[in-house]
Amino acid sequence: MSERRARPASKNARKSVWPRTPAAPPLPPAAHSPAPSPGRPDTGSSGVAAVVQAALYRDGVRVSSPATLADTYRELREEPDGMAWIGLARPTERELLSLASEFGLHPLAVEDATEAHQRPKLERYGDTLFVVLRAARYLDAPEQVDFGELHIFVGPDFVITVRHGAAPDLSAVRRRMEETPELLKLGPEAVLYAILDAVVDGYLPVVAGVQTDIDEIETEVFRGDPEVSRRIYELSRETVEFQRATRPLVGMLHGLMAGFSKYGTDEELQRYLRDVADHVTHTSERVDAFRQALTEILTVNATLVTQQQNAEMRALAEAGFEQNEEIKKISSWAAILFAPTLVGTIYGMNFHNMPELHWVFGYPFAIVLMAVVCTGLYVVFKRRDWL
Repeated sequence: MSERRARPASKNARKSVWPRTPAAPPLPPAAHSPAPSPGRPDTGSSGVAAVVQAALYRDGVRVSSPATLADTYRELREEPDGMAWIGLARPTERELLSLASEFGLHPLAVEDATEAHQRPKLERYGDTLFVVLRAARYLDAPEQVDFGELHIFVGPDFVITVRHGAAPDLSAVRRRMEETPELLKLGPEAVLYAILDAVVDGYLPVVAGVQTDIDEIETEVFRGDPEVSRRIYELSRETVEFQRATRPLVGMLHGLMAGFSKYGTDEELQRYLRDVADHVTHTSERVDAFRQALTEILTVNATLVTQQQNAEMRALAEAGFEQNEEIKKISSWAAILFAPTLVGTIYGMNFHNMPELHWVFGYPFAIVLMAVVCTGLYVVFKRRDWL
């Protein structure tokens, strides 16, 4: 979380700027989540607790902590000036349908929250606001960015968070809000601000981690590390995901700010949301710069790899040329030495009818012939630069 703390709200601030609607009528038992065993929260099909935490607030102070969704519905009906804050983690479809029936959630929003894998967006269905956020956290050990998905339903007297992934830590958001009742009494919009602030503040360590990775990659590129291309590609993919998480937030927050007058948003919340918008814009610009930097690094790495390959090919060509020169010399001397061997072999056959066999000048003639042939070959090879 950011170090920025909420300032006390003005004394005439309203508990909520959302118009309230009458409490929903009781649902049949089948519409509610099955009651868990005593002392244990509801669990989804995955075996982990689906209802992470549910609480009822009045004037910014927690008044109860229901253990099940059914208890939350009942206590909220009994507390007309209260606000329910329900936190879910990977809930089942039945639990979401129960919430939709109780709070009048739009089927399309419920479908998005069930399937997940949605882009960040902000949609308004009557008096309910549906927000999708992509949270991120940097994992130091594998040097990777882990993304989570968060769906938020904000109504007149309720806030429902549906989390898919480990980030963000909404328990810390809840503690911060409960420690600041002046802000929490502003209603569901204040909770939405706190969650937005937590998600955006969670981007800061990711930005720092990605910046460190880029610095390390730049060093590895100029060292000629053969594994750097793979790391550039993986970090580029993470940066693209990060960009998809941050860029839509700029438009979403400007959309919220555009409705300040229409929906009578409290002045304190307006200041907070503008501050969050500034941080989102700054983060989005940093992420855009990261992607551009990685593109340039990839180009530089490709250039260096090409230069290295050209240098290796040049070295191989030079080595081949030198080898060819040596082969030429060896072949030339082999030919020169082969000539007298050929003459000597012919005269060594000792046939009876050889004309030069009994000739007085036969031996000197053979020697002179060897010398003439060797000298001729030497002159020819020398002129061709083989020797």
